Amino acid sequence: MSGTETTDPVAVVIDYLLAKKPDLEDIPRDLDLIENRILDSLGFVNFLYLLEELTGREITMEEVAPNDFRTIDAIEARFLR
Repeated sequence: MSGTETTDPVAVVIDYLLAKKPDLEDIPRDLDLIENRILDSLGFVNFLYLLEELTGREITMEEVAPNDFRTIDAIEARFLR
């Protein structure tokens, strides 16, 4: 990351998701990302890479569940705290 980018991991996640959905202006923290097709199977692996970069640790498919990715709040609680 460059010095001008935010270091808040939640903001990085929101910015990443917004970049994938240019029709959205904001993502409420409690919005279901899967039901609203903000996070889908096509982009999921890249999203995991982002989370690994933010957390500094590998995230395996065996250790995650769909509910870990339902909302921004769930992602923060599971991976970014």
